[in-house]
Amino acid sequence: MISIRDILQLAFFSSAANRPSNDATPTIPWRACDGAIINSTLATVECATLSVPLDYTEPQSDERLDLELLRVPATFQPSRGSIQVNFGGPGLPGRESLALLAPLLLPGTSNTIPFSCVNSHDEAVALSSELIFGNSSDVALGRLWARGTVNANICYEKAEKIGGLVGTAFVARDLMSVVDALNEDGKLRYWGFSYGTTLGATAAAMFPDRIDKMILDGVQNPHDYYHSLADFEEWTDSDEVFSGIFSWCFAYPERCSLARRYSNAAELEQAVWTLIDAVKYNPIPMGSFLLDYTILKATIVGNLYSTYGWPQLTALLDMLLMGNIKEASAGASASGVLTEAEKIFMAVMGIHCGDRNVRASRLDDFMPAVGQLYNTSRIMGDITTAISMTCAQWKFDAKERYEGDFQVETKEPVLFIGNTYDGLTPLISAYNVSSGFRGSVVLEVNGYGHSSISLPSTCTFKIVSAYWENASLPSLGTVCEVDVQLYGDSTWASVVVDALGSDKNLRREVIDVPNVLPFVRRWLK
Repeated sequence: MISIRDILQLAFFSSAANRPSNDATPTIPWRACDGAIINSTLATVECATLSVPLDYTEPQSDERLDLELLRVPATFQPSRGSIQVNFGGPGLPGRESLALLAPLLLPGTSNTIPFSCVNSHDEAVALSSELIFGNSSDVALGRLWARGTVNANICYEKAEKIGGLVGTAFVARDLMSVVDALNEDGKLRYWGFSYGTTLGATAAAMFPDRIDKMILDGVQNPHDYYHSLADFEEWTDSDEVFSGIFSWCFAYPERCSLARRYSNAAELEQAVWTLIDAVKYNPIPMGSFLLDYTILKATIVGNLYSTYGWPQLTALLDMLLMGNIKEASAGASASGVLTEAEKIFMAVMGIHCGDRNVRASRLDDFMPAVGQLYNTSRIMGDITTAISMTCAQWKFDAKERYEGDFQVETKEPVLFIGNTYDGLTPLISAYNVSSGFRGSVVLEVNGYGHSSISLPSTCTFKIVSAYWENASLPSLGTVCEVDVQLYGDSTWASVVVDALGSDKNLRREVIDVPNVLPFVRRWLK
């Protein structure tokens, strides 16, 4: 089961925002975290619970929710303030940069508001078996619509009492409850990635006068999120990123065996599309499971988050195209895909479907949305039909939604960050959302990947550092180059160490810290 209000309010970091002026004693009782995994990941990690209203629309109610919080204390004391961090989700399979942080960011998340529409593993497996993609067969769309009806009905039966309590507006209020409990300066400092940008934009729109600094990184368009039958804009650049896999393959033929039998990237990409279509009708037996259209496409899509998995993906595709099924089957398993899928699917239903304010009563009414998804992206368009069809038939609403227009003037301007080639949150979304935030600036990071944490960059590091230090923004049109080349060995740890130069005390703080964390931890001082 997924704890919704916790999984959206995952991480909390002391950081290098401007020193708050309020010297009152915090009311959050920090303690050593339970669990060897957490305590072995970082030398110092602290945990706490904070009691907040279960239902913010019922101020007279005594019902409470214990939020589970985690923080990395500041490197140097006294700290300059606190940044709340949300890495997005739930729904980020395959993102290597976050997988390293998963044990750190997901402790005990089944203890509060466990949203689940199934009562047993068998029911979960049954749900997973229906997680097919819209183009997987000629009858898939009808099955997905019917499955969406079932999902909406059983979730209403089993989660009616909590279904309205897990929306984004309540989580935004949770953020502010944490701010109040910190007893600093009463202002929110926040860094959100992916879905976390929708949460951040919502919090900023609801509480513009209480926003100090905010970075929205890998931007999701909240207008689509709340007001459309599907997240159309998210997939704007997905096909270009997919094509990028094959362009890079020809740029590094010594590391990509796929390049040896084709004359150019377009020819190679067409061969892969032919393979995808072939397994639709002739699935490939691989060990204990069948490699069919849905599983193959899911494997490919998982690598749109980051380039780190491209060598392994292209090696697998090469084996399949060559007919080396035995070699491709070695160690292959679909169990992880299904387990992850069932957890993500239910969590997303609980959050997104309640937030969304549009419905469709018949498949025919939904079909224009299917056409728009397919026209937006060949690689991603049919993947999101399952969740979108379920949301279209959802039977309860979040008890509070932000219904405004996201025209916002915050205390300090917001910094938006978008990658040039992001297959899940396109750069255009950063510009579209930024247009409603007065004084905000978009920083473009020139590379492939989902959000800036997938692309180690000294330039990005310095700009983000300056923003947290003194709220300075980059010039309009600034584009950061990245320090990591495809198949290269650069990580955020090495980028941060290089940027810190001769400061041995700071350098020591990032040595041996996994991948992404130095990018965040650098401001803990």
